[in-house]
Amino acid sequence: MKPTLVKAFEIRATVDKPILIGQGDRVGRRQLIAITGGEIIGFALPYHGTVLPGGVDSQVVRPNGRAELSARYGVRLDDGRSFYIQNDGIRTVPPEHVKTVLSGGIAPADVYYCVTRPEFEIYDESLSELENRVFVVYATRNPDSICLEYYMVEIEK
Repeated sequence: MKPTLVKAFEIRATVDKPILIGQGDRVGRRQLIAITGGEIIGFALPYHGTVLPGGVDSQVVRPNGRAELSARYGVRLDDGRSFYIQNDGIRTVPPEHVKTVLSGGIAPADVYYCVTRPEFEIYDESLSELENRVFVVYATRNPDSICLEYYMVEIEK
């Protein structure tokens, strides 16, 4: 038996421009990015619905360009069920893009590594698969949105 990744669903979230909290040589750049809405599209898990406004992605971009990410947001499915996501991870960039991300810019998607591990809070037992599986997320950042590809870790038998 060995683990494989299966694409469960995708979230395409809209975001505001980053709000700079502070920046220094020791800590790096602390910023907050409001999550304003979006859509969830199902693959292996047949979900469809909306990302609720009011979420936030709290980030600190360290002096070496490594970003520590912590996003929290809610999803409401078309059938009325909802769940909450806490998504923590990292984004790294090659040295030639460090200056860009430290100034609030976005590095091209093909040069960075951005992976997160989500945890889910569910309110309907029919969504228990979210709590009973391990997921990893690959993220692609655009100027006003982010695409989050959620993969379930499955065990081949």
